[in-house]
Amino acid sequence: MVTAIVGANWGDEGKGKITDMLAETSDIIIRFQGGANAGHTIINNYGKFALHTLPSGVFYDHTTSIIGNGVALDIPKLFREIRDIEEKGVPTPKILVSDRAQMVMPYHVLFDGYEEERLAGKSFGSTKSGIAPFYSDKYAKIGFQVSELFDDEASLKDKIGRVITQKNVLLEHLYGKPLLTVDEVYATLMEYKEMVEPYVCDVSAFLYEAIKEGKNILLEGQLGSMKDPDHGIYPMVTSSSTLAAYGAIGAGIPPYEIRKIVTVVKAYSSAVGAGEFVSEIFGDEADELRRRGGDGGEFGATTGRPRRMGWFDCVATRYGCRIQGTTDVAFTVLDVLGYLDEIPVCVGYEIDGTVTKDFPVTTKLKHAKPVYKVLPGWKCDIRGITKYEDLPENCRNYIEFIQQEIGFPITMVSNGPGRHEIIYRNAE
Repeated sequence: MVTAIVGANWGDEGKGKITDMLAETSDIIIRFQGGANAGHTIINNYGKFALHTLPSGVFYDHTTSIIGNGVALDIPKLFREIRDIEEKGVPTPKILVSDRAQMVMPYHVLFDGYEEERLAGKSFGSTKSGIAPFYSDKYAKIGFQVSELFDDEASLKDKIGRVITQKNVLLEHLYGKPLLTVDEVYATLMEYKEMVEPYVCDVSAFLYEAIKEGKNILLEGQLGSMKDPDHGIYPMVTSSSTLAAYGAIGAGIPPYEIRKIVTVVKAYSSAVGAGEFVSEIFGDEADELRRRGGDGGEFGATTGRPRRMGWFDCVATRYGCRIQGTTDVAFTVLDVLGYLDEIPVCVGYEIDGTVTKDFPVTTKLKHAKPVYKVLPGWKCDIRGITKYEDLPENCRNYIEFIQQEIGFPITMVSNGPGRHEIIYRNAE
């Protein structure tokens, strides 16, 4: 069976932990979109890890980890990650890379930085990992697919020449930066070929056989619904679809094979980067939640940037779950909230004097003000609790109130960063 694990909000919901946990009973884990611009934090018996390209199931020796065709593949970063986990005692994972994946080039990273510099105060808050330039080239049909590394030298150099003609116009006249040459780009591609060649595979054919054999397969998404370029807070979004539906495309499987969609939802809100964030909080209130949050503070796993903090947003989460096609909600970092006497929950948006529970387009979102309902806190540490009925009453009330508001079943409750700190519940 194929299960997708995706986020309902702005990213950083705890997908890495849920993937790592479910990988224990899975055969194959696939990253199907995004690049090394975001990270999934994993805490297990080997230690604490921030993964950026590797799927979050690499810590099991019975799994195959796959980089799907939808990923923005930064080959040097992928192999640095493999080396880093090996150095911490993790057995070398079995990895396959789709021959149809496209590669992040060094000039993509440069262009990302140059454009943020040019935009200055009106920038998109990019991680400067080359993601937007990469996907721009992919859809302009001037990207480089892994399979092209195995083309003949003359054909590859001919394409490089055509691509950098365009790049050099921008470098010279828009950014005033050094120009690219065919030989340096070709040399880079040959370095990438040497690194990736042992792992290249026709992934869609591999998965077709795996599905026929009844293997358990996880699709792991990056970021969350609010960062989807079609359905998120455009233009402050990422450059690939963050939705479970894209998992079929980004992995190369039929859409009807995705039978379960686990949507990860944080017990409060956080976001990295620019964009509308209606339930955002500031000052000491935000600093306290940020300090206590996550698995060591709410800071970006890739950038280290402090995350923007907010109370739980039922409007955004209901929409985020709906657009994902959620079958199960995994509710994470609930243990963080144990210090609060009262917990505000955003249950509606007031826009131009009217309260709505429907998530609006960005042009209306920027006028939205949060409408809160305040719930009593439970004022104790819930880590170590393994049964739902053993949670404090106010904690259960918080979960059940949110389930009612978002309209999707919360079947997993994470009450700590560890792999097995999870409570399963019947959400009926």
